[in-house]
Amino acid sequence: MKKSNLTINDIAKALNVSKSTISRALRDAHDVNPETKRKVMAFAERHDYRPDSQAKGLRSRSTKTIGVIIPAYNIPFYSIAICGIQDYAMKMGYNVIICHSNEQYETEIKNVEALLNANVEGIIISVARDTAKNEHIRKLRRKGIPLVLFNRVIEDFKAPKVVVNDYYGALNMVNYLIKTGCRKIAHISGPANLLLSNNRKAGYLDALAQADIPEDDNLMIEGDFTIESGMTCMQKLLEKNREIDGIFAVCDAVAFGAMKALKNHGIKIPDTISVAGFTNEPMAALVEPSLTTVKQPIYEIGETASKLLFAQLEDPELPAELCVLETTIEVRESTRKLNSSATDSMG
Repeated sequence: MKKSNLTINDIAKALNVSKSTISRALRDAHDVNPETKRKVMAFAERHDYRPDSQAKGLRSRSTKTIGVIIPAYNIPFYSIAICGIQDYAMKMGYNVIICHSNEQYETEIKNVEALLNANVEGIIISVARDTAKNEHIRKLRRKGIPLVLFNRVIEDFKAPKVVVNDYYGALNMVNYLIKTGCRKIAHISGPANLLLSNNRKAGYLDALAQADIPEDDNLMIEGDFTIESGMTCMQKLLEKNREIDGIFAVCDAVAFGAMKALKNHGIKIPDTISVAGFTNEPMAALVEPSLTTVKQPIYEIGETASKLLFAQLEDPELPAELCVLETTIEVRESTRKLNSSATDSMG
């Protein structure tokens, strides 16, 4: 290798270490193994490595700020996820600018422009309910802005993403409802343009199929992610079918709305109808009866999204990574209890 042409990529290949680790070692970052750092510094000195002056100049103008766009402030999931994002960003010496789209595509576009005007160094996004097109997000990629999508992501868009296993979370929850004796299980889904809505609905349908329970269009209705939507959808379901004995809602807020509608009709939960949600919002443990739900590692979702963004800041050439975090079932009072035979069958 010629000394004058040595690059971080050359050092990485020579030492069999990732480019991001080389970059952090050369900056004397605290999160690099001391022995690795020693080897990198020795190699760089031995080969008279000097950072590219143009890149160094760009780094010196760093704003030390990243941007986050969420669909709404009033969804508890996002307040918890933001804590995970911000805590990690602060560890890295960065500040966070938070925007919310109010579930509107046009506002989301304005959020992106505002963050670009603020010269943020990277953006983390959970797309709005109304976001069907994504040219504004593709524009970020063309500009070379580090980008991570989380929770509500775009399926065919190549970028790092952080999600939970929505399909298996739904599958496991509906299996649980079936094991408690439910056979007429309705599903209030989320907007069909969102991947998580489709994955949760697919888990619901496959759980029914595995239990030889026929699919029934009268037991499925599309809503959004609000309590009001849950109330409206539950009312419509009851008008179509009074034999419902279980509800699986796309999220906890929708489940809360469904529970309110059932109470308004004098229907007992869970004696007549079991209700299950998805998220494990703080209110899930406080409503009456407390809500059985799919528990997501919300803080870790935000923290992982932040880590993926900073990995890109270190190495823009990193491949787009999909991080899928697992869920568990939090059983509370809104669903029937498993009988002894069902408990034995669950192992």
